[in-house]
Amino acid sequence: MNTCVVIPTYNEATEIRNLIESIRQQNLQIIVIDDGSSDNTAYIAEKSGAIVLRNKINKGKGASLIRGFQYALGHGFDAIITMDGDGQHLPADIPFFIRLAEYSASGIFIGNRMTKTRNMPLIRLFTNRIMSKFISYITHQEIPDTQCGFRLIKKEVLRKLNLVTSKYETESEILLRSANLGFKIESVPIKTIYRQEKSRINPVLDSLRFLMFIIRELWITVD
Repeated sequence: MNTCVVIPTYNEATEIRNLIESIRQQNLQIIVIDDGSSDNTAYIAEKSGAIVLRNKINKGKGASLIRGFQYALGHGFDAIITMDGDGQHLPADIPFFIRLAEYSASGIFIGNRMTKTRNMPLIRLFTNRIMSKFISYITHQEIPDTQCGFRLIKKEVLRKLNLVTSKYETESEILLRSANLGFKIESVPIKTIYRQEKSRINPVLDSLRFLMFIIRELWITVD
C-alpha cells in the first residue's frame, strides 16, 4: 500500500523537525501544508525532507487537509495518513494504521485516545465525549474519538468525498460523508503526548460551526 503522511501546520517550528525526521525513518513521503505561518515552519519542514505546500494566508485546518488530499491523490498514493504538527501524535503508531488498513475493508482508520484520558485537558475531554457520541449516533457506527486528527484514509474514500467546510469541523465532515457513502470507520488505539501548549481549537466556536454544518446538511436533505 503506497502511503503518504499529510501534516497541516500553523506556526509549528518548534516541533515539526523532530516529527518529520521520525516519520522519514519509516520511508514514508511527507506532505506538509503550511497554513500561512508567521514563523519558520515551512522552511524547517522543507529542509527536513518534506514536500511543502504553502497557503499565503491562514485558511483553516480543513482547507489545508483538502489541499494535501488533492496532492496525494494526484501523485498516486493509495492511502493518506493525517497527523497534527504539534508533536502530540507518535510516528511509532503509524505501522499499526498501515497494517490494519492492508487487511481490513474499512475505509477510514481513526486514532482512539479515549482509553487513556488522564492527561487530556478537561475541556477537550468533555468536548470529545459529547461530539463522539453525537457523531456515532448520526453515522450509526461506534467511533470513540471522532475529534482525533491521527487517521488513515484510503484513496477510494477521498475520491468520493465532496468536502465543503474549511476549519476544524472538516474532520467531522469527513466521517459523516464517508459513513453516508457506506464506508466503515475503524478505531485504532494510540498514545498521545499532551504538553502545556494552548490548543488552537475553540470548543464553543468550533462546536458551533459543526452544529451549523449539521443543520445546513439536514435542511438540504429535507428540502
